Amino acid sequence: MKTQARPNIGSYEERLKGFSWSAAESELGYTPGADINIAWYCTDRICQQGKGGKTALLWEGLGGVEKRYTFDDLRLASNTIASFLQGLGIAPEERVCLFMDRIPELYLGFLGALKAGAVVQPLFSAFGDESLLVRLENAQTKAILTTRKHVGKVRKIREKLPCLKHIIVVDDDGRKALQEREVAFSLARSKPVEDFKAAATKAESPSVLHYTSGTTGMPKGVRHVHYSLVSQYLTAKWVLDLREDDVYWCTADPGWVTGTSYGIIGPWSQGITQCVLDVGFTAEAWYRFIQKRRVTVWYSAPTAIRALMKAGEEIVKKHDLSSLRHLVSVGEPLNAEAVVWSERVFGLPFHDSYWQTETGSIMITNFPGVKIKPGSMCKPFPGITAALLDMATFEPFHESGKVGLIAIKPGWPAMLRGYWNNQEAFEKKFKNGWYLTGDRATLDQDGYFWFVGRDDDVINTAGHLVSPFEVESALLEHPAVAESAVVSKPDEINMEVVKAFVTLKAGFAESDDLKLEIMNFIRKKLSPLAMPTEIEFIAQLPKTRSGKIMRRMLKAKEWGQEIGDTSTLEND
Repeated sequence: MKTQARPNIGSYEERLKGFSWSAAESELGYTPGADINIAWYCTDRICQQGKGGKTALLWEGLGGVEKRYTFDDLRLASNTIASFLQGLGIAPEERVCLFMDRIPELYLGFLGALKAGAVVQPLFSAFGDESLLVRLENAQTKAILTTRKHVGKVRKIREKLPCLKHIIVVDDDGRKALQEREVAFSLARSKPVEDFKAAATKAESPSVLHYTSGTTGMPKGVRHVHYSLVSQYLTAKWVLDLREDDVYWCTADPGWVTGTSYGIIGPWSQGITQCVLDVGFTAEAWYRFIQKRRVTVWYSAPTAIRALMKAGEEIVKKHDLSSLRHLVSVGEPLNAEAVVWSERVFGLPFHDSYWQTETGSIMITNFPGVKIKPGSMCKPFPGITAALLDMATFEPFHESGKVGLIAIKPGWPAMLRGYWNNQEAFEKKFKNGWYLTGDRATLDQDGYFWFVGRDDDVINTAGHLVSPFEVESALLEHPAVAESAVVSKPDEINMEVVKAFVTLKAGFAESDDLKLEIMNFIRKKLSPLAMPTEIEFIAQLPKTRSGKIMRRMLKAKEWGQEIGDTSTLEND
């Protein structure tokens, strides 16, 4: 394992003593009651610190096209975009959607819209027109920034969106006539706006409207505020361990909350250089990018990590990845096997972090310098009170090994302030003074949290609660298994039993003998009730575009139920 410098968090135990979010406010130079605009803190403030010439973004797209932006470039570009939006008549708190690939304008547009006082609504560019319609209609979006590649989807639905006044094409080249409500905008051809006063937003002013991934139902618009910066700044500093000379890579698309909280706000509020790769996933492309950019801190998802595992270890040896010093994972629980694998091939373990769209920032996490127990989420971030609640009484308990609901005491800066136009759903997220995450876990004697599953994913077979994650982790240890998803299926005797869907690594062929071999392998690791009664090989697991496995789709098919919303499905 590589030798590490003292982590930013220092001693976890010492940080817990008398913790206050005011420490982050002080570092940011924010005084309660004063204006707080996320975009200003990520651009103008960094320039005022004398870092205007420092590289902020290293971008690489298809065909090896590269672009570089300094923090002063971010300042000027966000000023220019903000001025343009205000010139169109965009009023404070009106929703401005970002609908494009991971091109620089996506990141710059995010900052520009916030500077203008608008609420940013980032959406995955892979959405089809119907998925786009649902979200734009729900948010009553006023303007959308998009590209020639994706404007066709907007044209299909614009007549159904009377609130959508401006369709802004950021790469229009003038070759084709613009259509109704469309306007061209080009940063390259616009005169940079040197002086722009960022909107005088306050702590509770709305900032970002993120739509949930829809793994358990229709997507909901999660409302965040500018004060979320305080959580995102400090968690990025202590969990991602970001430092002045780092080159940071967050692989998440800003259509997902990770891509904004830790792909824009967290690093840039600290003046950190980050890089973005806008090409399709291959292990070769990713490793080459890390080598080329000398990436030091890498934040990725278990789905991607498992895909890298599937690609094997030989390809790792072909690249110089010695620049890496800290690895963190987000999105799905990280299997123990993935932690062990990364330590073996990179000389560094991935640190699992747990949080949600609704929490806005990291809640429970493995910290640099704190002992990792592979498969565990570790402990709450300082300032976060997390507990397990009894599933009948909703009262906290401390019994080791007992399954309970993960709950957080409200009050952290990045907590959602509501669901857009859905107060009923928002109120259901709270019980007995706790925010309910909808996830289940256990605690061990050291206070480490161990993920069990989504509340509606946990399998109750003959009165015994089975963790899908536990079974999936056992399956992943078999050399033939690339990924797995475990759900319940109906059973006349036990009410429901365990079924596993498995994708295979290259070089392995589906057969009854292989199923039997996998069954015998995991029989040594699981209790009899947790054993799958059936294994089904599948070419690809259904996933959201943020990489989360959509188990509810597999379960619905087993139970003969409606599949429900699939708008965030990766290949929808």
